[in-house]
Amino acid sequence: MTKEANAVGDRPAVISIASHVVRGSVGNRAAAFALESLGFPVWSVPTVTLPWHPGHGPGTRIVPPAEAFAAMVDELAGSRWLGEVGAVLIGYFGETAQIEPVARLIEAVRAKNPKAVVLCDPATGDGGRLYQPRKLLDAIAERLLPLADIATPNRFELEFLTGLELADNRELIEAASALGPRTVVVTSAFPMLRGGTGNLLVDDRETMLAEHRLIENAPKGLGDLTAAVFLARILSGATLEKALQSTTATVFELLARTTKRGADELTIETDLDSLKHPMAMVQMRRLGRSVPKQPA
Repeated sequence: MTKEANAVGDRPAVISIASHVVRGSVGNRAAAFALESLGFPVWSVPTVTLPWHPGHGPGTRIVPPAEAFAAMVDELAGSRWLGEVGAVLIGYFGETAQIEPVARLIEAVRAKNPKAVVLCDPATGDGGRLYQPRKLLDAIAERLLPLADIATPNRFELEFLTGLELADNRELIEAASALGPRTVVVTSAFPMLRGGTGNLLVDDRETMLAEHRLIENAPKGLGDLTAAVFLARILSGATLEKALQSTTATVFELLARTTKRGADELTIETDLDSLKHPMAMVQMRRLGRSVPKQPA
């Protein structure tokens, strides 16, 4: 940790780059809140402002002018407080022109603090549908993933990034291993428990699957929350196994409590105990490169 970070607190600041919604718990409303609740100062960079998640219906989309966005990000890269930053979290982008300024910011952070952790959540698609322009996904793959230590694509984003149809966890492992970042957490991986879902962690040291019961019709923001909590656990010194287990338990517990209330947005603010000290049971499996078949 840098002297600047020590001067302002025990935890490094995290630059979180993602969407901002007025109502709801997606994008930076989920990520920044989770990080701050877990003790990490956040530099919140909005890439687009929306009244609510588009899944709730059409709404005004405010994307900052490309030149203004680039100027602001470059000012952050040159600021006297950059030494406070120990991590960068990359999420949803408003347009492709935002990619290059963010890459320059990451490079500036790394020049100041070579040990800074960069997590890229390529928020571009879900459920087999690409909801961002293909050129934006390509720019993330070409410019940002090579700078990332950790990536957290969902299964469908991994397919879009690799151009492959991935039929089982063996294929997910192979695709994640070739993605670029040393550690990849694939959300919505193929379950080995009937009626479940899981997060698959692929690293050059180990491969493991964290599973829990599938909850249908889940509210949005689970990917944003997963990325932020996993990053917080890693920054707090957790092992990969513990970070995966704890993150999966946190998200499952928050999701279960949210759906029990009948809420249409994650109720993170109501369930801080779940964020900090999750109690949900998660099935952990260590996997080799030869993965058993999923149940029929």
